[in-house]
Amino acid sequence: MKTLRRDPLVRGLGLASAALGIPQVAKPADVARGIGVAVGPRQRTATVAVGVRELTAAAGLLARPHPVWLWGRVGGDVVDLALLTRTLRRHDGRGLGRTALATAAVAALTTVDVYTAVTRTGKGSETTLTATTTVSNPPEEAYAYWRRLEGLPTFMAHLEEVRRTGATTSHWRASAPFGRTVEWDAEVTEDVPGSVLAWRSLDGADIDNRGEVRFSPAPGGSGTEVHVTLRYALPAGALGRAVARFFGEEPSQQLDDDLRRFKQAVETGEVVRSEGAPAGKQARGEFPQHPARPLTSKELKKLTKLKETLS
Repeated sequence: MKTLRRDPLVRGLGLASAALGIPQVAKPADVARGIGVAVGPRQRTATVAVGVRELTAAAGLLARPHPVWLWGRVGGDVVDLALLTRTLRRHDGRGLGRTALATAAVAALTTVDVYTAVTRTGKGSETTLTATTTVSNPPEEAYAYWRRLEGLPTFMAHLEEVRRTGATTSHWRASAPFGRTVEWDAEVTEDVPGSVLAWRSLDGADIDNRGEVRFSPAPGGSGTEVHVTLRYALPAGALGRAVARFFGEEPSQQLDDDLRRFKQAVETGEVVRSEGAPAGKQARGEFPQHPARPLTSKELKKLTKLKETLS
């Protein structure tokens, strides 16, 4: 990942802080009038204070960029939005449109600041996710379906592509919070047919991660228990997880949904979604919804062909 000093988005935010701060310090009354705020001693003082904060952030981001300056911008955005929202509630009507426009602009800039701060903050503590499902197939079939790594995106919503690059290596591309895409190379670290499959990312991964899937006979010969464990480090640690949840990307729920789709795929050959079921973050063009229904002759042929491939 690029250093913050060479990051164009970080530098752009530093320049934006400078462009906002200079007029607020030099001509606070004009700025206040420009956003539809009454001009008085308190308003001038508040505008100058905001300008000084912006210039401080600009100096930090342009001279010695560090995530602390990015999060400082986010904190400032929250204060600005609170002040503008309060002003809107108490507005006398004159210049209301300008104040509303300023509020919308700050809200848009806040989104950019949060995105930049989260994605440019160093990796946090490791997160561990676990999930389990039971499928009607025997362990050998369930393992074979998962072992075909290039097929993982058919039921794992965040994965966009898995491409084999060698006997035990592969390249992965996945979606991430805020519309980002992350990529990494991985290698299989344990492979016991019909029993266990484990892998880990290699050096240079956008997000360090490792995973393990264990397949064991279900009680009473009723199929296979599939136990999945994923470990990875999200940018910004707990803060990154909190922001991701705010945008509807709860990792543990994603994994549960992925296993539900795996069960459908390995048992029927396709992912079936009931009409009106929650769609999740993007879930998504790959997983279109349609009413549950019996398999058609075409789908039965597809399922037969899949089982022949796995056998």
